[in-house]
Amino acid sequence: MSEMMRLNIRHVTSYDYDGPVPYGLLQLRMTPRPGATQNVIAWKTTVAGGKMQLAFDDQHSNRVELLAFDPGTTALQIISEGVVEVRDAAGVTGLHQGYAPLWLFERPTPRTQSGAKVRALVASISKGLPSLEAMHVLMAAVSDAVRYKIGETDSGTTAEEALTLGQGVCQDHAHVFISAARLMGYPARYVSGYLSSDGDSDAAHAWAEAYLPDLGWVGFDAANSICPDARYVRVATGLDYAEAAPVSGTRHGPAEERLSVNVVVQQQ
Repeated sequence: MSEMMRLNIRHVTSYDYDGPVPYGLLQLRMTPRPGATQNVIAWKTTVAGGKMQLAFDDQHSNRVELLAFDPGTTALQIISEGVVEVRDAAGVTGLHQGYAPLWLFERPTPRTQSGAKVRALVASISKGLPSLEAMHVLMAAVSDAVRYKIGETDSGTTAEEALTLGQGVCQDHAHVFISAARLMGYPARYVSGYLSSDGDSDAAHAWAEAYLPDLGWVGFDAANSICPDARYVRVATGLDYAEAAPVSGTRHGPAEERLSVNVVVQQQ
């Protein structure tokens, strides 16, 4: 029997503004969905400084909530929390589902467009390897090529830029892996979620999945050189970060923003 783990998650996102905000609208992708590797026991999102308008499932079957700012607010807080039971399936999440066709995940995006650096990375991988072995070799190559370092990249950094810098964070590892996997002929997608770690390093996290013959979607976390196990909670997927970001949107007005995020993931 595969290992099971029950995780308590609390994700607090706080925005503070130095003046009133007349209008703002955010999309939240912060609700885990049940699937082959996880069961959502309980989940809720509460807001101060704004109101939920509606919720829907997007083309990737992510749960999306629309949040409108209270007019004139100077602070907005989003608390997303719950309990998720996760099964270790060696990263395998199963056959493709959802509205988006599988071929869509072979399409490059601005963040995952392959260039000379990605092509060189792919060229370094032996040809003719079985698909699963090839993806494990790719994961190791990405981990070696992009050293983990905070503060060198941002949400708009591309796979090519991360390889040029030679450093980045989990988001960059995912984009490089996705770009290379697509160049090798495999559908690939971005995954946002949570990782329970020892100590104080619990975090919102990101990794990649590739679609492999006979297995379906399989996760690869190049930031940690591992396929996701029972410590990983999947929340949203997309072609890249833009379609799976926990919070995205727009606001009007001249007020400056200060953001703070606190994530706690505890094993029951």
